[in-house]
Amino acid sequence: MPSFITRELSKYPALNNFEQQTSVPKVYVILGLGALYFFLVFFNIAGEFLVNTAGFAIPAYYSLEALFTSGKADDTQWLTYWVVYAFFTVIESALNAVYWFPFYYTFKFCFIIWMALPQTAGAQVVFRSLMQPLFARFFEGGSTSANLRSQADKAQ
Repeated sequence: MPSFITRELSKYPALNNFEQQTSVPKVYVILGLGALYFFLVFFNIAGEFLVNTAGFAIPAYYSLEALFTSGKADDTQWLTYWVVYAFFTVIESALNAVYWFPFYYTFKFCFIIWMALPQTAGAQVVFRSLMQPLFARFFEGGSTSANLRSQADKAQ
């Protein structure tokens, strides 16, 4: 396992330079930063900022990467993620759930990672089981703006 991680981390020149300059193995650097991140989130020390950064920055990178590929599967995956993330953010701000649940940001971080990972396809699960049944009636037969336009034309 460590050799696999070292091989993967060797793809990043900044980590290689850091390892050469400090003599600290890049695996230890990443594990240390990861442990610090989870410690801060778990004890809600800048939890909102850290979790929202993970929920925005990492998926934003992969969304941009998907836009530069010719396939549409990754585009659909990330579009679905952003729709669910936006819906979740609106609901979260309306309910102000942070004050109700202990370790809220720990659970939110796990939820966001589950939604974002292509292996788990969590955003698709949330979309198909919750959002699609709720909103499908508004989008049947094309986009809402097209339906509104046709209804307005009929009314005249």
